[in-house]
Amino acid sequence: MKFSYIWTAFVVLILMLAPISQAQAAKVKVNVNGQEITNTQISLRAGLLRLERRGNSNSARLKLAKEELVEEALKMQEAKRLNISITEQQVNASYLNVARNLKLSVSKLNQVLKANGVNDTTLKNRLRASIAWQGITQSAIMPRVQISDLDLDKKAQEKNDDSLNYDFILKEVLFLIPKGSKISSSRRTQQANNYRKKFNGCDSAVELSMSYTDAAVINVGRRHATQLPKALAKELSNLNVGGITKPRVVGNGVSMLAICTKTAAKDLTFVKSGLRQEAGNEKLKEAGAEYLAKLKKNAAITYY
Repeated sequence: MKFSYIWTAFVVLILMLAPISQAQAAKVKVNVNGQEITNTQISLRAGLLRLERRGNSNSARLKLAKEELVEEALKMQEAKRLNISITEQQVNASYLNVARNLKLSVSKLNQVLKANGVNDTTLKNRLRASIAWQGITQSAIMPRVQISDLDLDKKAQEKNDDSLNYDFILKEVLFLIPKGSKISSSRRTQQANNYRKKFNGCDSAVELSMSYTDAAVINVGRRHATQLPKALAKELSNLNVGGITKPRVVGNGVSMLAICTKTAAKDLTFVKSGLRQEAGNEKLKEAGAEYLAKLKKNAAITYY
């Protein structure tokens, strides 16, 4: 009799809890070409956005999370259409890079996510979509990007100035500061300036350096002014053959550049190369946005 009473009470409790479990079940909030996005996915992504300090309110984060998940669904579907496969190794490698950039181990990153109500799958799904988009960009978007050489020539001419119209053969005179050394950069700069006063051309550069401790002469070779930092190119343009720049502190010591030969040479190749990269990045960004907008326009997206 007692067992029967306990069993009946247990069954009643299960029946009472059933509606609660059903109420807590994930609800579909968006359908993207047949792919469902649930409120659970949206909530987890909003938690990731909060951790990243994106969105100024919970409602803003939920809205942003929903749109982010819609776009990622479209990216993954397009990658599948283009036969672009993403391996778990790629996703795990990307996840490891995130951890390293945050100066965390993978296990510590997992702990941080969990402590903020986010699971690793949420972040990995985003990374997977990002890898897919990189594949789409390379195979379908980049071939469409066209850059006008005429426009680049015009912009390069505008950016060029007289100080960039020289070709040099250079030697670097480097006053080393050994790792762990107590020698200060100001002390080495003083020695470099002393060398500079006595400098009498590239031919005697090595011989003169032998009068100093840890001073090296390095053949830099041919450099066009456009290959050098602009301030350094301007300083060199104001010097004659046999001249040497003022000392500047670099990573491993104090450096000066000596001019062995100097010839007038207008070359926009390197200027154009930099401009091409800038223009290419901008156009690629625009083309990517247009491609994604077209995917969204042609998709069957239903919000609930």
